Amino acid sequence: MADVTEGERPGAVRLGRVGKGMRVLVAVAGIVLLINGSVRASDDAWPFGPMSQYAMSVPDDAAIDFTRVSAVTDAGTTVDVPLNIEGAGVARAEIEARAGEIVKDPALLQQVADGWARKHPDKPKYVKLELIRDTTQLVKGRVEGPPTSQVLATWEVRR
Repeated sequence: MADVTEGERPGAVRLGRVGKGMRVLVAVAGIVLLINGSVRASDDAWPFGPMSQYAMSVPDDAAIDFTRVSAVTDAGTTVDVPLNIEGAGVARAEIEARAGEIVKDPALLQQVADGWARKHPDKPKYVKLELIRDTTQLVKGRVEGPPTSQVLATWEVRR
């Protein structure tokens, strides 16, 4: 143990110039990608773009939109579709990101019904889906009245 200097562990290998250079290069590349994504890209570029849903505050006088999918089942009930991988196999962020496309082509909602049926064969099937935007109005930082709902798209599910 005479050749081990103080603070070193036996068998420890010091990082050489090439190793240090590679680490610096990787760090700089990551920072450049993050800055580029923050300036030019959207949440689609995550993790090298902004996760903007967490990067802002809501003004005191603003409208807050919440997008959801409602379903009428073959049992005659109306339910909110669980927008997650375990529920319908599609995440809320995917629906929100593609809301404009869904409005233009409501048939895209068929994937939600198919995902639900595949993951929950023992549960009532969806027969009709609606893409809905709920808007809550803030005035001076407080909720002003109940949310208003607007149906953006409707789809009769194919069997």
